Amino acid sequence: MTTNTAAGTEASGTLGLGSRDAGAPVSLQNLSRSFGTVRALDGLNLDISPGELVALLGPSGCGKTTALRIVAGFETADTGSVTVDGKDISPVAAAKRDMGMVFQSYSLFPNMSALDNVGFGLRMRKYNSASRNKRAAQLLDMVGLAAQAKQFPHQLSGGQQQRVALARALAIEPRVLLLDEPLSALDAKVRLQLREQIRTLQQRLGTTTLFVTHDQAEALSMADRVGVMKDGRLEQVATPDELYARPATAFVAEFVGTMNHVPGQYGGGGEVVVFGTVVPVHGDHASVPAGDVDVLVRPEGLTIEAVPGGGNGIVTDRTFLGSLTRISVRLSTDIAVKVDKTSTTAGDLVPGTSVQVGVAKDEPVLVTEHR
Repeated sequence: MTTNTAAGTEASGTLGLGSRDAGAPVSLQNLSRSFGTVRALDGLNLDISPGELVALLGPSGCGKTTALRIVAGFETADTGSVTVDGKDISPVAAAKRDMGMVFQSYSLFPNMSALDNVGFGLRMRKYNSASRNKRAAQLLDMVGLAAQAKQFPHQLSGGQQQRVALARALAIEPRVLLLDEPLSALDAKVRLQLREQIRTLQQRLGTTTLFVTHDQAEALSMADRVGVMKDGRLEQVATPDELYARPATAFVAEFVGTMNHVPGQYGGGGEVVVFGTVVPVHGDHASVPAGDVDVLVRPEGLTIEAVPGGGNGIVTDRTFLGSLTRISVRLSTDIAVKVDKTSTTAGDLVPGTSVQVGVAKDEPVLVTEHR
């Protein structure tokens, strides 16, 4: 909300900066986009609730960035629409979409201080100097950079520059925040710190957020829901725990987390025999014929115990992961698996140990055609 004053346009805002509604519902409806013979989006549908953070996750070329750019107004869909709060914004120019955007490359103005960079969007909206400086200072304080307000981008680290970019995007109190791989140029420690800060701010402000990344750890740790994309389509949209525990397709299973392929015998129904144990099948298996199949199972879904002089495998390596130790096992000349076991019980599973690998009885698995 704005009120005109003699000194310029004065804004009220939340963040302690005003009273505007926070996030708006966003809907991507049947979006298609082609670049020559390449179909970047192929009938993409996605609904985002007010205040929700949804991550689009997938490999390069899957269409996730194209989708984000269409929402932002930087690209135009061949078919379909984008609605915000029930209104079709497809014909609305990018600058008028009331969205904040943070890029991978920071995109700060090199000749402006951090304070002026954050206040730039407010300046374009005709806020007076005192009002925009006050709000910019509040945002810099929120991202932990109050002391760097007068510094220029070249005087800031990469992580600090990205925090300035985030503060600038939030300064205009957008109803939708778009994040385009914002952490990929940063080192691991800074990435971890900044993703936690982004998530904390997003939850505090209630801003509807669409976050594009190829990093599964970022998506799973930050998002309310994650959409895994392949060839311009969503393979699955689910909460992080559901996506990990119950991937709908083999592509999702392999893209999110570590997955083992082990042999099994499938009867054509809802169960498969793995290492002599009958376990439930979930996900898309209607087209898989009965017979020998590849079974996809997580490292924590396998069991392992030392069997001196016997068993079905040999330990080849082990990796300490804190509370867990990941055991690498060779089952045959062409089959190797990774098994997670609590570190306190994995002491005897050293390279060269004969072991028996099995599968937990109630572990839901995926099946694919044997190749």
